[in-house]
Amino acid sequence: MAEPRRDPSVQDDEQAEHGLRKQLDEHLDEQLVEMLRPEVEAAESVLTGDEEKKKPERPATTDKDFFHALGGWGALLDIGLPWIAFLIVYAASDHNLRLALIVAIACGAAVAVLRLLRKQPLRNVAGGFVGVLISAWVANRTGDAKDVYLPGFFTNLGYFVLYFLTVLIRWPLFGVLYGVITQTGTAWRKDPAMLRGFTRATLVFAGLFAFRLLVQVPLYFADMLNALGIAKIGMGLPLYALALWLAYAVLRGSLPAEKWDEARDHVTHLLRGNKK
Repeated sequence: MAEPRRDPSVQDDEQAEHGLRKQLDEHLDEQLVEMLRPEVEAAESVLTGDEEKKKPERPATTDKDFFHALGGWGALLDIGLPWIAFLIVYAASDHNLRLALIVAIACGAAVAVLRLLRKQPLRNVAGGFVGVLISAWVANRTGDAKDVYLPGFFTNLGYFVLYFLTVLIRWPLFGVLYGVITQTGTAWRKDPAMLRGFTRATLVFAGLFAFRLLVQVPLYFADMLNALGIAKIGMGLPLYALALWLAYAVLRGSLPAEKWDEARDHVTHLLRGNKK
């Protein structure tokens, strides 16, 4: 039996209603997706770890930033200026020991005050100023101008023993310090490249202290005060800068580029006081 034919107008109305319903459903779906988008993205970030990528990244540093974080050339001047003043005043004042010591101490204090006023780090100033005070006290007690250099010998000897001993026991001092300041512990020892790099850098500074002693101690016992003073200045600022550059170069040359960048960034930001 043949089915009755449907009215074309009714069929058109049903198609229109179906199309409208479909458009409405699609619109509702879009609105629901927009409403839930923040929650969905948050869930995805937790599952994939993308939340770490959204944190502000620590700005990358350069080799120049690293050197400036150590204090730059100003740090070297902080350490050596009092000794230069002592030698000049002692020679110009017809060997007036007390005056030379006073001027040296005053120079150290002036540098410290200048750094305070400019709100700059005092770590190099403090170390150099304490050394000047101790040396001045020793020389004033003995009355012998050459004894102003005596505490420096014991300081260099102590540093040499410390640095060299840490290399002998395969715990190079620079590596230990790196583990402490970066809060990575002893992880660096498990990496042959980092162990080798920190060992070489530590040996550079052990050599610095040994070389100072080999040159200056014979001058002390030979009573060659002027030569000893020149050696003290020449093996202070310039030699320290050279040792710093060599240690820096051997460490950088021992590490792959990505590890060097990471190590430099850690230390640079820490020295700047930025631990983020």
